[in-house]
This record gives sequence, structure tokens and C-alpha cells, in this order.
Amino acid sequence: MHDKLLQYIQSIHVFTHEETEAVRKYFEPVAFSKNTIIEEAGTIPQYLYYIVSGYLRLFYTDENGNEVTTHINCPPGFFTSYSEFINGTVSENNIECITDAELLRISKENLDHLINQSQAMKDFSISVFQQSITYNEKRSRELSVLNAEQRYLKLMEDYPEIIQNVPIQYIASFLGMKPESLSRIRRKIIN
Repeated sequence: MHDKLLQYIQSIHVFTHEETEAVRKYFEPVAFSKNTIIEEAGTIPQYLYYIVSGYLRLFYTDENGNEVTTHINCPPGFFTSYSEFINGTVSENNIECITDAELLRISKENLDHLINQSQAMKDFSISVFQQSITYNEKRSRELSVLNAEQRYLKLMEDYPEIIQNVPIQYIASFLGMKPESLSRIRRKIIN
């Protein structure tokens, strides 16, 4: 599993042999079953996850008891409740495995240790967090300017694997609509 992470890292930054070995040492391989909540709302996120395989979602429960999916991720990529993980604050979000998932995880303490020991790891970490910020800004803009059908078509274009592997209720919530609305949009597109 570490080889996939190292390929991803080294596509962005060059790591020395020592830095590569430190990544192998500090990123712990874990596997979770479908529908497992791996980080619970009301707690401080413990880990930054690298998704080797599987699909994860970030969601909260609104005042009416509805689950609202704010983020869906698939391999390769990093996943956590970022600002709470970085700041060591309590998150309102849950992280759930939508499918069976193979992950590599690192604690904040170990990530900080790696960053302090390696300029390349520091640079890589900054680029990961910058990508997250860029993605979230783009997503906010799309939610505010695109209509429901345009949001779905954009998701199909950018992340077709999500359409194929994630249940419709999570996709609908992620896109800011009801499952029935998404079903109508999908029927319209097929016809």
C-alpha cells in the first residue's frame, strides 16, 4: 500500500531514501468495511488518511436529523476534516467509508514530526492542503452558480467513478439536492 502513496508523493516532490522510509514508518495501513464511521462528529480528528482504495464521505447531521454530505473522495487522495485536523479542534463532521476501504493514516503528531524533519515533506504537505483549499473554493462556487443539472453533469465529467460507486442519496446530498430530484435529472439525461 505504501508504494501507491510514494508514487503519488513523488509525482509532486522528490524524496530521499530516508524520507521515503520515514513515510513507510509513519503512515499506518488500515482497512475498514463499508459503512464504517472512522472519525466521529464531536471529536478532534485523529488522522489524515490517504485513500489507497475505496470511497469516503464527510458528512454532518443537520438540525432536522438529515445527513448532509459535504465531501466525497476516492483514490488517490488525502482525506480528513482538514481545518479541525490541522488546528486540533472538535469537528462537526463524521468520516464514513462508503465502500470497503484500504487507507494509510498518519496522526497529527507524526505528521508534524515528518514535516519538521523533512523540507520535502513540508512542501508536499503544503501542496496537499493548498489543493484542498482550491477544491473547496471551486466547489462552493459551483454550488452557488450552477443549477442542479449542471452540478450533476460537472460531477459526471470530473469524477465519473463517483457516479459509478457511490449511492445516489450521498451524491444528491453532495450536490445540494434531494434524491428524487437527482433521479429526475438522471432520467432526463438518459432520455
